[in-house]
Amino acid sequence: MAAFKKLIFIQLMAWLIFMTAGCYFISQNFDSAIGNAQKDAQATVDKYIKDLSATELSADNLKNTLLANEVFSYFTLRDYQGAQVFSINHTPQLPFIAELIENNYNSVRPQYATNNNADIKVEFKLNIANLADQFQTAFFIVFTISTLLALIPVILMRSIVEHINTNVCMGVADVIDIYINQNQLSDDFATKFDSSQLEKLGKNLIPSFNRLSYFLKNKNDDIKTAAHTIKREAYKDGITNLGNRNMFVDYYEKHIENTEVSTFGCLALVRCSELQSINQSRGYQKGDEYIKAVADIVKNISGTYTSSQIFRVNSSDFIIILPNTPLKEAERFGENLQSRFTQYMQNQELSSVANTGIVGYEKAKPLGELLSIVDNAMSMAQSKQANAWHVQRDTDLVNNVSAGFGNQNWRKVINEVIESKSVHLVMQNIMPLGKSIKAYAEIQARFKTEENQALPTASFLAMAEKLDMAIEIDKLIIESSLGKIKSSNLSEKYFGLNITPSSAHSDQFMIWLERRLLKDTHIASKLIFEVSEFGLQQNIKASKRFIDMIHRVGARITVERFGVGLTSFKFFRDLKPDFIKMDASYTRGLEDDKNNQYFMRLMVDLAHRIGVSVFAEGVESQEEKHIVETLCLDGVQGYYIEKPKDI
Repeated sequence: MAAFKKLIFIQLMAWLIFMTAGCYFISQNFDSAIGNAQKDAQATVDKYIKDLSATELSADNLKNTLLANEVFSYFTLRDYQGAQVFSINHTPQLPFIAELIENNYNSVRPQYATNNNADIKVEFKLNIANLADQFQTAFFIVFTISTLLALIPVILMRSIVEHINTNVCMGVADVIDIYINQNQLSDDFATKFDSSQLEKLGKNLIPSFNRLSYFLKNKNDDIKTAAHTIKREAYKDGITNLGNRNMFVDYYEKHIENTEVSTFGCLALVRCSELQSINQSRGYQKGDEYIKAVADIVKNISGTYTSSQIFRVNSSDFIIILPNTPLKEAERFGENLQSRFTQYMQNQELSSVANTGIVGYEKAKPLGELLSIVDNAMSMAQSKQANAWHVQRDTDLVNNVSAGFGNQNWRKVINEVIESKSVHLVMQNIMPLGKSIKAYAEIQARFKTEENQALPTASFLAMAEKLDMAIEIDKLIIESSLGKIKSSNLSEKYFGLNITPSSAHSDQFMIWLERRLLKDTHIASKLIFEVSEFGLQQNIKASKRFIDMIHRVGARITVERFGVGLTSFKFFRDLKPDFIKMDASYTRGLEDDKNNQYFMRLMVDLAHRIGVSVFAEGVESQEEKHIVETLCLDGVQGYYIEKPKDI
């Protein structure tokens, strides 16, 4: 390596000497060429002016003859009193070499000629542009040749050094192999070296081994540090400084999928729902601030769990791993995230912040399968209210053909259900809590695969919404329900049908539904369409158009899952629903929760003032039913009242 550096230095010095000598030689020739050109020009002008008579020596003749070929950069004609008769300047764009000569060395001097008969004096200056072009070309030729002569030996030397290093490395490998195998030579090696050559080679390599050992001893820590730094940068997200997808995959493979130790825990997927909207409406800087805020919230909540890990796996998704954490504890994790996200949402005036899907994991669980399940949990969380979370339990996956489905599998299954109309309808009655109260039975759909395996309803509907197939599913349920009501002679009974927000906000679906209901107006007047509060809030104008159409055909509207959003009663005065159904979270443990009791009583009073009936869902005990009755709600629904049954 020292010899190679010495060669580079020698070649650089040779290049400088050659360039200096070449430039000196060219400049001397350039000065000589300029001098000769000036002498020739002076002789030509003198001869032309002195040989002409006064009548022949006119301005036009001079212009046409002397200036025709742009030999001069300027040409001035004066009389003997010094008055200017005419002057012509022709200053072409000079190469930088010509400008250097003209400005610094003053090689191109003005020249003069006189004619006593005509009493005139001529002043002119030679145009050296052509000479300068030739000089500049020569300079570049010298530069190119010098550079090539300097580089070629360096390139050849580098190739020779690499070849020598390769041979040395191969020799070292052979020597080591021989030593390890107790001096038993391979056939190939034995043909190349005899014992004396081998001994000589070993002695020659001893200094190299010593230098290598010294280098590794002193540089090993530096190499490790540099490698660690490079890996850390490759595994880090630039905005949040969290680990990225590469680090997540590496962590999962080492600590979960391929570990020898038995392990379990929870994996949570947090998806930022407003990133695209903020980037478009407020700019990418605000989008980055939003991502950082979500990351800080996730860090604060996850920090209370031992050995928790957080990764930002793409622009809008975070993955959190909570080792040794049971799913019951993960519910508290989801609730804490939702609470903090809602707080941030109110402060920043956003419609939502993020949803969370949570699943459990065990040792050797394939990553692809786990991500598919947590994506399913995310879809279910997104089908709820703002900032909602959902835990996918093992019991949800038992005998569940959809476990581990990807998007393409789900799309195929949903298409099969639509084509084969594989929907089974059940109903669950709402019990009225007063003689004058008009309640109804909610129709619920169940779905099966072609193999007659049951599909999880919540997951099926969530994935249909995610894959933009919910409208076709809603049409299938409505057509099947109307057919069932007709065939069972139930046209005098009131039935509720669930509608997804994407259908309610679709103009095409609304036109289809209006035409379909007008075909059976006697049944339409007995139907109540249920849409979630969160879904209606996403597009108030479209929601109002849908509700107006429903009222126009004689049907009615229920706002379900009420109380989980930030809806004001101005919202209800504008949309004019007929019923609201309190979210099941307010009913659960109602007998012990005074805050929920107060809130439900307040909602009932306000709803009744604007003519809206209030139902409670998710009632599963006698105590809950009794509290609901004392709070003056209009009806109750739940497993305690009645389980879903065939129509």
